[in-house]
Amino acid sequence: MFSKPSLIIRIAVSKLVGLVFGLGSFVFLLYFFPQTGRLFRWGFLFWYTTMGAFVGMFGVFIFHPIFKTPFPWWMRGPLLGGWMNFVLTFFAFEEIQPIMWSLFGENGLISSPFWFIADGMFIGLIMDFTATRFGGEGREVVGR
Repeated sequence: MFSKPSLIIRIAVSKLVGLVFGLGSFVFLLYFFPQTGRLFRWGFLFWYTTMGAFVGMFGVFIFHPIFKTPFPWWMRGPLLGGWMNFVLTFFAFEEIQPIMWSLFGENGLISSPFWFIADGMFIGLIMDFTATRFGGEGREVVGR
């Protein structure tokens, strides 16, 4: 269960990375944007931890079944992280927009909340790299 190619280790490592980014978001929002609600801050903490679980589980897929192409960690993590943050931005647009405007100005180059997707891609890349490094990937992680 805890030997090198292990799904449990993959999920635990990527959830730990997600917890670190979630705590960073929690503290960043608490100190720099205290007007955000408590549930919004807790939501970020749990969001990144959940994203870590998904990235860890998706490490089993090293070949894309529809496109019939390899699905390496540097493509899988950013794709999943970007998608997850797209969904977050889609549902929390009204809460994320004032934060982006205060950081980059109302007419700034990257003031759109949809730039938050790039943040998810970066975090997904880091999650999948560390999960692959410490837990392996592919069919071996499920013990076949």
